Amino acid sequence: MILRVASYNLHKCQGLTGPHAPERNLQVIADLAPDIIALQEVDFRFGARPEALPRALIQDMTGLVPVQMRTTGETSLGWHGQQVLMRPDLASKATTRRLPLPGIEPRGALAVRVAGLTLIGVHLGLARSSRRAQLARLAAKASRLAGDAIVLMGDFNEWRGDRGLESLEGLHVITPGPSYPAPMPTLRLDRMAFSSSVEVLRCGVADSDLARQASDHLPIWAEIRLRGRSH
Repeated sequence: MILRVASYNLHKCQGLTGPHAPERNLQVIADLAPDIIALQEVDFRFGARPEALPRALIQDMTGLVPVQMRTTGETSLGWHGQQVLMRPDLASKATTRRLPLPGIEPRGALAVRVAGLTLIGVHLGLARSSRRAQLARLAAKASRLAGDAIVLMGDFNEWRGDRGLESLEGLHVITPGPSYPAPMPTLRLDRMAFSSSVEVLRCGVADSDLARQASDHLPIWAEIRLRGRSH
């Protein structure tokens, strides 16, 4: 099976300075044409944390649907600001689990299992000590998923490439390219990590004029093959 997976921090659909314009972000996702995409910052941060990415527009503009799960609040799209969109045929078979994470700030990850693949979407903390603890817990979780292909991806908030990722030694970590800040990307904050049963065919950063306006992060993507599985 070959899949196109992606990760995208939407920055609450406000671009760098506003205004709120979710249609831009949805067009970026549509242009990317992923089978599965992990999203961060899909909700506003304060109060009832209402959705910043309107669910009513998602399928019409991208062909994708959100996975079913318990969200942060009644008007939220995600949990801790995170959601995963999939092709409808994949979403109908997917199961989702929320993974609370340690750290100074409230953080969590989303684990979505479909067709022998477990995808874990993350938005790690701002403090390196928190990120290390969060990755250690996620790596321990991944080690217990015997038989599954594992993809861990999202906004790692880690600007160094030589420290902070020690817990992921059992996975293949890639940084497709600079993704932050979107107008002049220099930092590789957005990353992916794969188990040995996943072959990465191609990967990259979706760097378009629209993507540079739509968020403070650029999306990252990869085309992967799940070894030992037919199309």
